[in-house]
Amino acid sequence: MTPLLSIVTPAYNASRFVLETIRSVRAQTFADWEMIVVDDCSKDDTRGIVEAQSQADPRVQLVRHEVNQGPAGARETAIQRGRGRYVAFLDSDDLWLPQKLERQLAFMQRTGAALSFTQFRRVDAQGHTRGRLIDVPERLSYRQLLKNTAIATSSVVVDRGQTGPFHMTRTYYDDYALWLSILRRGFAAHGLREDLMRYRVLGQSVSRNKARSAAMVWRVYRDVEKLGLIDSLWCFAHYASRGAFKYRAF
Repeated sequence: MTPLLSIVTPAYNASRFVLETIRSVRAQTFADWEMIVVDDCSKDDTRGIVEAQSQADPRVQLVRHEVNQGPAGARETAIQRGRGRYVAFLDSDDLWLPQKLERQLAFMQRTGAALSFTQFRRVDAQGHTRGRLIDVPERLSYRQLLKNTAIATSSVVVDRGQTGPFHMTRTYYDDYALWLSILRRGFAAHGLREDLMRYRVLGQSVSRNKARSAAMVWRVYRDVEKLGLIDSLWCFAHYASRGAFKYRAF
């Protein structure tokens, strides 16, 4: 039977957290899913942990890369392997609350959203909640997303029954570039204002390196979206101000 939803999980040296991540999926109240974990040539026991979970629950699938391809390549492999109409993204150290899929799919079916995302809270390496609830706007267009940091990857679900096939761009912020590529076609991203995801913040997390994150967003503007200099500066000013507000309490 073809699952309704496919979960995309890239994994590289993820043995510290991937078991907890998989357990958060297996605890979902919505059961019609497949989870595709792509091991991108890990040097730790990521593969063994995922294999054990796959034996316990065949909905969890392990795919191994023979050559390291980075997060974009791992996500692309999972997207193309996935059979579901809906595609959900979950990084290997993040967590979902038990009703995440049930609530989000109902929201998408009610609103007709092609892409949706949710509120979330940050947790540290030990799983302790840190900071405040991160709110989301009710709706983002392509132009609005260029100026916003609101979409957290592990909160996203895409309805490819509406969008048709899509692919990762092997670039700096591959997830951000994907959301932009979908919205550029005229779709809107709908924000579900419910707390349904836990975003893990680690000391070495790329997203915690603000300067590098900012540089990658700038390169998406210029190299992927091909924005002019003035337009890029305008969007970047809004992006930076919203980003500062978003992280002020962590």
